[in-house]
Amino acid sequence: MNKTCEYHVNPIGIDVVQPRLSWQLQSDGQNIMQSAYEIRVAASESALNSAGKLIWTSGKVVSDKSVNVVYEGPALSSMQRVYWKVRIWDQDGKASAWSQPAYWETGVLQPSEWEAQWITLPNEPENKTSLPVHYYRKEFAASKKVKSARIYATSHGLYELYLNGEKVGDQLFTPGWTSYKNRLQYQTYDVTDRLGKSNAIGALLGDGWYRGYIGFSGQRSYYGDKTSLLVMLKIDYTDGSSDVISSNDSWNVTTGAILASDIYNGEMYDANLEMPGWKSSNFDDSSWKQAAVLSLSKDRLVAQEGVPVRAVEILHPIQKINTPAGELVYDMGQNMVGNIRINLKGNKGDKVVLQYAEVLDKDGNFYTANLRAAQCTDTYIFARDGEVVYEPHFTFHGFRFVKISGVSEEPALEDIKGVVIHSDMPATGTFECSNELINQLQHNIQWGQKGNFLDVPTDCPQRDERLGWTGDAQVFSMTAGYNFNVAGFYTKWMKDVESDQLEDGKVPHVIPDVLNKQGGATGWADAVAVIPWTVYKIYGDTRILEESYPAVTKWVGYMQARAGDDYLWTGDPHYGDWLAFATTRSDYPGATTEKDLLATAYFYYTTTLTAKMAGILGKTEDQKKYGELAANIKEAFAKEFVTPNGRLVSHTQTAYVLALSFGLIPDERMENAAAYLAQDVSKFGHLTTGFLGTPLLCHTLSGIGRDDLAFMLLNRKKYPSWLYPVTQGATTIWERWDGQKPDGTFQDVGMNSFNHYAYGAIGEWLYSWVAGISIDEAHPGYKHFTLAPHPGGELTYVNASFESVHGPISSNWKLEEGTFVYDVDIPANTSAQVVLPNAGLEAVKAQLVDTEKEVKQIGDDVVVELGSGKYHFSYPLKK
Repeated sequence: MNKTCEYHVNPIGIDVVQPRLSWQLQSDGQNIMQSAYEIRVAASESALNSAGKLIWTSGKVVSDKSVNVVYEGPALSSMQRVYWKVRIWDQDGKASAWSQPAYWETGVLQPSEWEAQWITLPNEPENKTSLPVHYYRKEFAASKKVKSARIYATSHGLYELYLNGEKVGDQLFTPGWTSYKNRLQYQTYDVTDRLGKSNAIGALLGDGWYRGYIGFSGQRSYYGDKTSLLVMLKIDYTDGSSDVISSNDSWNVTTGAILASDIYNGEMYDANLEMPGWKSSNFDDSSWKQAAVLSLSKDRLVAQEGVPVRAVEILHPIQKINTPAGELVYDMGQNMVGNIRINLKGNKGDKVVLQYAEVLDKDGNFYTANLRAAQCTDTYIFARDGEVVYEPHFTFHGFRFVKISGVSEEPALEDIKGVVIHSDMPATGTFECSNELINQLQHNIQWGQKGNFLDVPTDCPQRDERLGWTGDAQVFSMTAGYNFNVAGFYTKWMKDVESDQLEDGKVPHVIPDVLNKQGGATGWADAVAVIPWTVYKIYGDTRILEESYPAVTKWVGYMQARAGDDYLWTGDPHYGDWLAFATTRSDYPGATTEKDLLATAYFYYTTTLTAKMAGILGKTEDQKKYGELAANIKEAFAKEFVTPNGRLVSHTQTAYVLALSFGLIPDERMENAAAYLAQDVSKFGHLTTGFLGTPLLCHTLSGIGRDDLAFMLLNRKKYPSWLYPVTQGATTIWERWDGQKPDGTFQDVGMNSFNHYAYGAIGEWLYSWVAGISIDEAHPGYKHFTLAPHPGGELTYVNASFESVHGPISSNWKLEEGTFVYDVDIPANTSAQVVLPNAGLEAVKAQLVDTEKEVKQIGDDVVVELGSGKYHFSYPLKK
């Protein structure tokens, strides 16, 4: 069985007092279901085998639940490891063997248990620009035999830890970016096997998000003007004694080779200032300063909740370019996020400069205007003649091209490695089809997500922004959940959304909020409800609904206060359908959708979600209240924005898409409204939607029976379309439909990112409609789901898979000379409704081994309920 605790495998240092345990049944058999389970928890692996030594046992629980089962044993102490295992009974009452043991370990559960002090560099110069990185160190002895050793660490700024010369852990950008004024994560590291008799612990501490440039207009030090470090090493010996090595004024601190380090601007590294051996014991640090102690609270500290940021893969450049301007440029072949690790040969005093860009201009020259004020530059100064390997710290770049200057010898291709960095989310989804352009689109969607899911869901990873825009996050959340396991990622980020929400319910535009409480935009702030609902649907996670519910109701209250007695949210500023296609054609006034319509539509949609959440959480009075509110909003919307003939006052694709998909059109006007949408799409032959309309466009067209138009939009290669950037060589999703124009020129340099994932939300339609893997809201977490493929768009095959919390799902179809061939995989302990398109009832029945299965002919399709297992169908399509 694959087992997780709070979505992590064997986590250490968690502070969830009632963690949730999950396991997957693994069987190729058909109709395999769990009928009961039993969990055991103990202080050691051996104790799991003795009923008298257990901390807790669930006993035999008659239930088919295997995801997010809550630990209900005694409260655990800080820094306590416990082991668990599970066995299940199948549909026939047969018990399985016990699983292999897994474990989880608590962190520091009480602020008073931090036997450490915040330390910093004393007498640091005034903070007007990037300052040198701090170097900390402390030597200590561990003369007894070590049973276990843990480091608990965090910082104001970004830190890297070292123990006896080697880096501790493989995480990057720790402690992560949270709402620092309310929450600060700490990390836990197992260093049991790293200690000797004489030891040295060291740390680097850079500005990061805390003190570096962040937001706009050269804003620095948003959270504070002084970085600081907090470290506690707890050593337990086999004789029962223990030691604690903590950050305090016995530590020493200085600055060194990293003269400047900034997320936007990059790093300045002077090798002349290196201090060989500073990370190890027996180093002379007599010239270093005594660390200064700061009186800072530890009440905001929380264990790491999010997905660790790591160096996930290595890319190699595909070519070296000498540009028309005479510059040396290397093409990584992929717009990526991370850094360059480079072998450099040089002479003492050489100053090598690395600069980063997403694109070359139409003449083939290095182009950085779209980076705005971000310098995106790393500099290395040689201390001696010879060869070095250089990789910057505490910064990341969004780039495909790197320009190198100041080298004595041009690096060969093999001397350069692109280190891809992002939150290390397990990949869950694959989509591949017969159209290579669409396959590249899928590639671009996934790379856009990787590049922008670096601890927070940023809008873009390259310019002087890189902020957690709520609108981008909410429209992309379902696609994100198909591509990667985002449960832990969103769980962490939603707590920051809730932390930064204002008292009146307003949700800031960006989370963490560094725009000084600007917020309240429709479609953006609604992330407070949409993302928890998405996580619930994908993972069956009711806890995120419980924890988010107060914030969701506050946001609904904010909207209700502004809508007033007429239930129409009017007059407030909003972003609207951001970056919608705006034509200047004389027969069309443009694609600008009235913001009051959008705001009222989202007011309705989020209120309906709130009512659903209330019902799930057993809040029946709230369910009734929000249901009635939603009904009033719908009535008001129809009166204000929908003519008796079903035409919307904003006659745009986005207006119709939102009204239809949210269920805002009265039933008797639905057919006409759908026809207006179809007419508009047909009229122009392309989309006119922006950030709010685009994610729902193909879904809505398919929902009104116009797959022909949806596939037409998907397959379109000319601007504006999803495939136009692909034809222009894009390897990620662009911010604008025409970031690069057909003549090779660029859009407005003030806002023209070439790695901006929002328009990649088409991915949800590819998975859920074209491949047919879709959620059944009544049975979240893919406990029961639908497999309903929709061939079209001249595709001859689609192969798609999704790793659900219950196990792998696959949906593979192909067309062979009028025959539809369909192979599916339904994981154990789940079931699915399979919808076979354009099929005959008898042809399907003949292929079912289990003749008792419920099989129905519904229109042109055959619908069958199937339990777990692998199934193969092949039948002639009905004429």
